[in-house]
Amino acid sequence: MAQQQLGGQQVYVLPEGAARLLGRDAQRTNIAVAKAVADVVRTTLGPKGMDKMLVSELGDIVITNDGATILEEMNVEHPAGKIMVEIAKTQDKEVGDGTTTSVVIAGEMLKKAGELLDQGIHPSTIIMGYKMAAIKCTDILKDISSPVKLEDTVILTKIASISMGSKTVAMGSSKDSKDYLADLVVKAVKQVAEKGNGKITVDDDFIKVEKKEGGDISDTQYINGVVVDKEIVHGGMPKKIVNAKIALIDSALEIEKTETDAKIEITSPDQMGAFLAQEEKMLKDMVEKVAKSGATAVFCQKGIDDMAQHFLAKKGIAAVRRVKKSDMDKLAKATGAKVATSLDDLSEKDLGAAGLVEERKVAGEQMVFVENCKDPKSVTIFVRASTKHVVDEGERAIIDAIGAVSSAVEEGRYVTGGGSAEMQLATQLRKYSTEVGGREQLAIQAFADAIESIPKTLAESAGMDAIDALVSLRNKHKAKENANYGINVYAAKIDDMEKLGVIEPVKVKRQAIASASEAAEMLLRIDDMISSKGKAPSMPPGGHGGMGGMDMD
Repeated sequence: MAQQQLGGQQVYVLPEGAARLLGRDAQRTNIAVAKAVADVVRTTLGPKGMDKMLVSELGDIVITNDGATILEEMNVEHPAGKIMVEIAKTQDKEVGDGTTTSVVIAGEMLKKAGELLDQGIHPSTIIMGYKMAAIKCTDILKDISSPVKLEDTVILTKIASISMGSKTVAMGSSKDSKDYLADLVVKAVKQVAEKGNGKITVDDDFIKVEKKEGGDISDTQYINGVVVDKEIVHGGMPKKIVNAKIALIDSALEIEKTETDAKIEITSPDQMGAFLAQEEKMLKDMVEKVAKSGATAVFCQKGIDDMAQHFLAKKGIAAVRRVKKSDMDKLAKATGAKVATSLDDLSEKDLGAAGLVEERKVAGEQMVFVENCKDPKSVTIFVRASTKHVVDEGERAIIDAIGAVSSAVEEGRYVTGGGSAEMQLATQLRKYSTEVGGREQLAIQAFADAIESIPKTLAESAGMDAIDALVSLRNKHKAKENANYGINVYAAKIDDMEKLGVIEPVKVKRQAIASASEAAEMLLRIDDMISSKGKAPSMPPGGHGGMGGMDMD
């Protein structure tokens, strides 16, 4: 129990079982934990990165090298580790790619900061140096980047391809297959991109990634519309409608029970017959309203009564029930339909249009395809692969690629990959550190060393000597004309990344450095850790001390 001595009398500050870690010990622990988390994902970086197998408490298996997925599935307990997980989540939400990069850089920044702390440099000085370096990185990235437009399909396809390069599905498939997937992603992003106020915005939510195991990764399709993982509700309804008129209904096609307690007393068979006839009439009226609007396909967010299904089938109208709200929004964007909350308001002008609405059997399950829409602002990439684990990784690869291409389109700039941008940032930061002077220059140099961990890790995963690779790259990057040189992981040598077509969006790099820098600064500010819930988390193996030994008894 934590306590203080006051005039010979013990004063209890923290509750029984609480733990406290002070000063340098707190910083050491946080740095060690953050480094341990970063080391878990470090080996997954790049096209030659390794995969991780994660087994949950229930025995579910996930095989991936996606940084955000690994950290989320790991169920990290330590508070410093949780901050590292947050970096990956932020990167994933903001740009959809570069999660491993951001965590590796953050871990390396903290490791370098630990070395500076051991030399007696104050955390405030390190934080100030890191802040200055992060701001300088933003300026350098502007200088070394090149412009890209929505029309530059070749450049965008390269960005998509590089983003998927580290994923198993892209590595395992042929080059043609990888390029094919990249083409689908670029096509989807270009379709949903919207111009306004001189800017291009891409809402990734309107690119639906649907998946089904079975087939090969090359069977993945781009669909100019939406795939709904539901079946047409009645066997008598048409399974294929050409030039469909689509109604989206957010109300039940059934007699809903009242929320207040109601009691119906029926005392004779005639009354029972009248009651059922009235119920049937109400359902028939509902179907009549749908038919009157001219709809040939209905997507309902709520339930559809068996009797209503029968009447819809007789009218030749196909219906799908209990469609998710997110799918309803996508259908509205794709077909141009308006979601009707009341059947009374449903009219022809609320209907959307699709060239084809068809129910197809995919991997033993029925799915409804709404395709051939005219200029849809919501599209679908339908991922196929041999097994559940492969199809899941295929989905992650495509989501990463969508994020990368969207970021490139919105920002309008890209840099070369393969660690070349990081080497250029490190080279220019070292020059900048000498201009700054003082103790902050040591922090800026540490920041530069941390960023160099990306090309160093790429060299290691390619089987190269990391030190030799770094020395060669540093020599190359001294001359400005060699700013595009990075690690060619396939040939295991130093190469010109621009000639190889290895390019990445600026937004991914900038966000990764900003997230890593802010997380490192936050953890360095902590000089006291108090855990009120029993024993605090201990340090990972190989760290200095732990959370134990802190009681002041």
